[in-house]
Amino acid sequence: MADLNPALVPLSLYIHMPWCVRKCPYCDFNSHAVPDGKLSLALEDSYLQALVADFKTQLDFAQGRQIHSVFIGGGTPSLISAQGYQWLFAKLKQLIVFEPNCEITLEANPGTLEHDPFIGYLQAGINRLSIGVQSFNSAHLQKLGRIHSNEDALNAIHLAQEAGFKRINVDLMHGLPEQSLEQALLDLKLAVEQGATHISWYQLTIEPNTVFFRTQPVLPLDEVLEDIQQQGEAYLMAQGFINYEVSAWRKEQPSAHNLNYWQFGDYLAIGAGAHGKVTQADGIYRFQKTRLPKDYLAHVPAEHIQFKKIEDDELPFEFMMNALRLNAGVEAKLYSERTGLELAALEVALDSLRARQLLLQDKNRIACTEHGHMFLNSVLQEFID
Repeated sequence: MADLNPALVPLSLYIHMPWCVRKCPYCDFNSHAVPDGKLSLALEDSYLQALVADFKTQLDFAQGRQIHSVFIGGGTPSLISAQGYQWLFAKLKQLIVFEPNCEITLEANPGTLEHDPFIGYLQAGINRLSIGVQSFNSAHLQKLGRIHSNEDALNAIHLAQEAGFKRINVDLMHGLPEQSLEQALLDLKLAVEQGATHISWYQLTIEPNTVFFRTQPVLPLDEVLEDIQQQGEAYLMAQGFINYEVSAWRKEQPSAHNLNYWQFGDYLAIGAGAHGKVTQADGIYRFQKTRLPKDYLAHVPAEHIQFKKIEDDELPFEFMMNALRLNAGVEAKLYSERTGLELAALEVALDSLRARQLLLQDKNRIACTEHGHMFLNSVLQEFID
């Protein structure tokens, strides 16, 4: 491996807020119910201070870079007050420079948006929202364990627009328990009609260690799922949305933060259970913070948990697993720039995939064909040593 130049790799920041009002039965994220459904100001203050202390332990990884984008995920980040975010970003910006027009995304749950008016989050520096609607059907929301209703979801989008947010992602799932084709398409139609500028649309999957895994809800038949996928995609394209990533559709610019993930960029990570990836001159490393909020609060500033170098033989798969999620793929030269490895070492695999029409014939770009996206897992197997 050649020496890597971190200056060539954009640096983002992920912030994890681990609490929810209630744990959803399909959720396998690191989230924990708060007592009485409300986050106390004392706990909020302690956690925000811990985030800043955590961030200070990662400053050396920045290698002189500015913050390219920020994503605040959870959990339910909208449980934290706007004033809390204003304090947090003021502290972080004292420690590192944020790029001009840095994209800062907040995940928001329609059921917890009464905490503060949207204008407060906008004034705190957050300029993009990802609203976790999941469905506009109240019966489906109830089955999913969501605490909001159809009216709450519609109201949240309207309030965000009235506050001045120009970039609003609506998070939707399909293939829900007993969902029909018509109901799935109506969810998309409502998101489009409400003015969503970006839609994350993905099929519900049953993950281990969730309530749904233990109870196994009745999901639509495979032929219904196929119809939902095909007709949903056709509808979004007819409405002018561009499918730039497996489950991401846009009318405005793509998510800068997610693009950085998929293009194998770097990201610092603060918060309970947060994952990070950093490029240093001698290699690429991943790290994870301790998962439980009480443990995280008790050991800040803490050493990185599971701090691990990505070995050279793992890098081809790691890179392709991200890059090939993008429908347009990436420029071929990005592979060497982001991994320090020579692309020539993959030529046999790349030529084989091109011959089978799974990758585009363009040697200046690494991207799946439409056929290749249908068999993405098989494509990725070619890059496992």
